[in-house]
Amino acid sequence: MTTVTVETPQKLLTLVGTPLGPSQPITISQSRIDQFADATGDHQWIHVDPIKAKQGPFGTTIAHGYLTLSLANWFLPQLLEVKGVSMGVNYGAEGIRFPAVVPVDSTVIASGEILSAEESKGAIKTVVRVIITVEGAERPACIVDTISLFYP
Repeated sequence: MTTVTVETPQKLLTLVGTPLGPSQPITISQSRIDQFADATGDHQWIHVDPIKAKQGPFGTTIAHGYLTLSLANWFLPQLLEVKGVSMGVNYGAEGIRFPAVVPVDSTVIASGEILSAEESKGAIKTVVRVIITVEGAERPACIVDTISLFYP
């Protein structure tokens, strides 16, 4: 795992274009998928019915796209550590895409890039692209441009 660490939010202003990662891998179990289904109410068979899903288009259950997206929050601190902050705020996301599925029991890993950093109302606002990939897959499972505010 490679984490880019900065001592102050202002240092982010000099790191636009910096590649991030890779992160630690995480395996997506059926239990995690089922818990996400319970939390969101999305119990579609492609996620929670291994028997039916075996006959489906992916040959197994798959993680919800939004489950994969939610892992960006788990991966971000592994990719970028910002010290000297009083508070960090998730401001939103842009350009969310799901080019490939995440089959149950697969391992995902993240990498990324700092796309932009600017001063904004007493904070440093960053856009970090997070790319979540199933190990061994040709295409990413999720690409998201996360927007964060780091207050000194």
